[in-house]
Amino acid sequence: MKRGKFSNEDRIRCEILTMQRTGKSKTPRRHGPKKASSTEKDPVGVYCRIRPLGAEDEECCVDMISSSTIQLHAPDGLKANRNGEYKETQYTFKKIFGINTTQIELFEEIAKPLIDDLIDCKNGLLFTYGVTGSGKTFTMTGAPGDGGLLPRSLDMLFNSIGSFQAKRFVFKPDEKNGMEIQNQVDALLERQKRESQQSVPKTPSSRQRADPEFADMISAEEACKSENVDEDCCYSVFVSYVEIYNNYIYDLLEDASFDPIRSKWLGGGTPVRNNEFIPPQSKILREDQNHNMYVSGCTEVEVKSTEEAFEVFWKGQKKRRTANTQLNRESSRSHSVFTVKLAQAPLDADGDHILQDRNQVNVSQLCLVDLAGSERTSRTRAEGSRLREAGNINQSLMTLRTCMEVLRENQMYGTNKMVPYRDSKVTHLFKNYFDGEGKVRMILCVNPKADDYEETMLVMRFAEMTQEVEVARPADGPIYVLPAGRRQRHQASRDEMSRRIEERGGPGNSDDPNLLNRLIESLPALPPSEVVDAFDDQTLPRLVEVLEKRQHIRQMISEQFKTKANTLMSMLQQFDNQHSAKETFLHNQQSKLNEKDKVVVSQRTELERLEKKSKMLEYKIDILQKTTDMYEQDKRSLQHELETREQRLQRELGERRRLEQRMHGVVTDTRHKWEKECERRVNAKQLEMQNKLWVKDEKLKQLKAIVTESSSTGGASSTECPEKPARPSRERDKNITQKRSASPSPTPTALPVHPMHRRSHSAGGEKWVDHKPSSNLDLDTVMQPIIPNAIKVSTPSEKALSKCQKYVLRHQELASDGEIETKLIKGNVFKTRGGGQAVQFTDIETLTQECPTAPSRKRRSGSAEGRVQRENNENVPPVSSSSHGYQK
Repeated sequence: MKRGKFSNEDRIRCEILTMQRTGKSKTPRRHGPKKASSTEKDPVGVYCRIRPLGAEDEECCVDMISSSTIQLHAPDGLKANRNGEYKETQYTFKKIFGINTTQIELFEEIAKPLIDDLIDCKNGLLFTYGVTGSGKTFTMTGAPGDGGLLPRSLDMLFNSIGSFQAKRFVFKPDEKNGMEIQNQVDALLERQKRESQQSVPKTPSSRQRADPEFADMISAEEACKSENVDEDCCYSVFVSYVEIYNNYIYDLLEDASFDPIRSKWLGGGTPVRNNEFIPPQSKILREDQNHNMYVSGCTEVEVKSTEEAFEVFWKGQKKRRTANTQLNRESSRSHSVFTVKLAQAPLDADGDHILQDRNQVNVSQLCLVDLAGSERTSRTRAEGSRLREAGNINQSLMTLRTCMEVLRENQMYGTNKMVPYRDSKVTHLFKNYFDGEGKVRMILCVNPKADDYEETMLVMRFAEMTQEVEVARPADGPIYVLPAGRRQRHQASRDEMSRRIEERGGPGNSDDPNLLNRLIESLPALPPSEVVDAFDDQTLPRLVEVLEKRQHIRQMISEQFKTKANTLMSMLQQFDNQHSAKETFLHNQQSKLNEKDKVVVSQRTELERLEKKSKMLEYKIDILQKTTDMYEQDKRSLQHELETREQRLQRELGERRRLEQRMHGVVTDTRHKWEKECERRVNAKQLEMQNKLWVKDEKLKQLKAIVTESSSTGGASSTECPEKPARPSRERDKNITQKRSASPSPTPTALPVHPMHRRSHSAGGEKWVDHKPSSNLDLDTVMQPIIPNAIKVSTPSEKALSKCQKYVLRHQELASDGEIETKLIKGNVFKTRGGGQAVQFTDIETLTQECPTAPSRKRRSGSAEGRVQRENNENVPPVSSSSHGYQK
């Protein structure tokens, strides 16, 4: 029997070793690292939760329009201050949860699908976002009797894999974001080693009483489990808890000295270092071989139950930094990240042990993030370290917004801008979720009170924009080629073998006392063995005979036992052969079923993809429909405005035509008026020119008469007045005089000579520049301006001006009587500040030549008075007049 048992175990071990070494078809194929598909992407799921108001009389600025639309309106006080500029705005999210939403409803909609994906080897990220005091921590953690998303997620995970968990230390983190696998012996040694080390605290046992603050968080009626658990795999859960404080990462599960009363940082940001307290060291981010970011040196604790996971979480929660501000009594001053890692590996072909192959270990993780709320220091009145914390929180959230905006721009417009993940530890840690693959869910927590209106508007705008960012859809979990149901078959085989051994009275019942008593009673009874004297020769032979019979019966029973054992072994061998044949048949059927399953899975995947695509198209159609409605409304308003403007334009055109007609009449009247005025002026000008021509003719005649009289008399007395020649009659003048009016009496042309009160400036000893333009005419008069010590130039130059102190310009122009008038414009030369020369005019002298016999043009025809006046002026010589100017 022992030999047969040894042979069976040896055969099983040899088969396992052969399968592991040779790599037959039963060994599951190694799946390479998942690669994100460039075509299959899902948008970030954004949900909105509205918390109840703190008091009933508080003003509310948020209204829930539908299950996916929320409306934000400005409070009355803000409208009064801003002159009513704010309008009502609507925002659309995937789903909106009102103030009466329970934690279980929120979990069923958001977190439960992420736990299903976690068991199916898919990563997930769930984070809460909002202003301070909007209920983010309550949504994530919950309260006693009303657990949040985190405790419910852990409870569902352990309810699903509770009976399929591996023993402790079978899975072991390799400190490089990977997972190693150990055999049963190494795991047992590791457990004994951890238990023997007193310095290392033990992992809290699941049998210990849970922390009272987490007691009864989830009722038995609300417990749930996943249906897609692979029973042919073994699972282990590892949790870690870190916080990001002032852009530094700290491990909340690290066993370091911690003082919950004293702050970990001084007001200036310097760590407290003394004998009593040493703050924990910050951790750094690293990238593993699959380009995933992780916190290096972070503590990962293996937990086996929901209570144990709660205990670990509460241990780190006590170390998380919170503070009392003006807006929140327990305001989170850091971003917390609780990571749940699920390691799973398939069982071997017999369903008894885990495959000792590290390549078959699959690790998936779910990050539950509680972001600190954005806040305005003007409202919180933060100072010192609180002010520094608020600045770092707002900066990290601003970096998150910037990354989302750049990702959206790259995906929508095809640009390739660099996403600034490294500007903040929050975005750098979750870089692989947005660049790689995994489901991302965001819960926007909103406080509807009116005081948070402006902050709420900003976070809603960012959350609505985040929905347009797409993340690669995670690949399906690995499909193992080993036959399914290995664990159940192994358990059924063990139960069947135990039952058969018990039925045949095998060693399974050897310890039964009733069977041992019946076996002893079947043997011959021992005779009395008391020896009375030394010569008793009957007692001993009788005892020897009974013992020999017992020995014979024992041998017979032993032979029968061996015979039955051999029969049982043959039956077991036959059963094994039949079992192998059935297993082969089942394996073939399972292969066919797997092929069908693959087809079904592919069809189901395609169906899911089409459904998601349909939902996405419906979502886009809704958006396009809303956009179309907006455009139609704008179109109608623009058409109405266009019609109004056309009517106004028609009215203006009518008014313009009437104005043109009116102006045309005015222009016509004005043209007739000016035509008459021009005709009158032309006639007057013609008359004036005829008078001038007559005056010149008279002058010529008088001059001719004087010359003739002088030459004929040859020395007559100059006092005798020459006889005035008669004006020849002209027919033209007669006609003109009949039309024109009488001219006024001519005035004497002789100018009175005034005595000079000062000497002319030209008579001094200064040096002059005599500027006589080349266009001036020589009049050949007796009196000529003679300036001594002068430089005569036709064009003034700087060189000539620099040598003189005075300047004179000879300017000629036509006087009103037709004679040429010469003006001497005089001035002083002085140097300018820039080194040049400038002239300042000070005086003007006028030289006028007049004819003594010239009559005045304003005389009346046939007037005797005019003739006498002209005779008195004939002997007056030309007079030079001087007029003095003034300084500019």
